[in-house]
Formats: sequence, structure tokens, C-alpha cells
Amino acid sequence: MNHEETEEYQNEIKELSLQLADMLEAALYFAGVKKARLEETIDAYLDGMDEVLGGDEDAPMGFDEIVKVIKHLKNTRKDLFV
Repeated sequence: MNHEETEEYQNEIKELSLQLADMLEAALYFAGVKKARLEETIDAYLDGMDEVLGGDEDAPMGFDEIVKVIKHLKNTRKDLFV
């Protein structure tokens, strides 16, 4: 892989990361997070991942795990939700 291909690949990864962040915000919004508190909720979500998954960075992070973290937030950070 040459430098140009590597740079293109890195740009694609950045774009996908931004799209995933937007999708997480949308999921949290539809779960009932107040729009004005989405940024704060993202931070709480990241902390919640550690709490729910036990800090295991190699743990799978699929649909079920995302739902568990959001449910955890709904129980522990009710102030973030409508």
C-alpha cells in the first residue's frame, strides 16, 4: 500500500467514525435523551460501557451490548432522559 492509498484509507476511517458518532447520537435521542444533553450523554455512554462490559476492551460491541449500555444509562442517569 502506498502513501496515497494509506491516506485515502485513513480518511475513510475518519468519515466512518463520524458517521458512527452521529448514529450513536441518533440512537440516544430516540432512546429519550434530551437533545441539549447529547454531548454529555456520549461521555456517560463511554463510562457506561466500562461499567457494563467490565472494562474489557476486547468485549464484543454489537447490538445487544449497545442496548445494555443505553438501558444502564436510563437506570443510572435518569436526568439525561426526557
